[in-house]
Amino acid sequence: MPPTQNNMQDELTAAIATDLGIKDLPLAEQQQLISQFGEVALKAATMAVLEKLSEEKRNEFATIAESGDPVALKAFLDREVPDHENITKTAVADEVKRFKDFQSAA
Repeated sequence: MPPTQNNMQDELTAAIATDLGIKDLPLAEQQQLISQFGEVALKAATMAVLEKLSEEKRNEFATIAESGDPVALKAFLDREVPDHENITKTAVADEVKRFKDFQSAA
């Protein structure tokens, strides 16, 4: 039987909780922390990519992003920041490390 959307989401939540070192917290707290972490990681990844763009290109990025066209946004990033996927992965990995360091210090 194929996994359901809820089962896949639960498995993903469990995997992320394990990666972040929060798997022993109640599920509701895990979900809240993962949601907050996701927002922080997305901002960090976006900022890391934006740092590679000139002011003019940042404005162009903002215009495309506001249009809500993911295909156009990906085409722009592929053209202007060819290594944007690696930059994003590195930024997210850095955020995971910061989060774990914060958790271990708390």
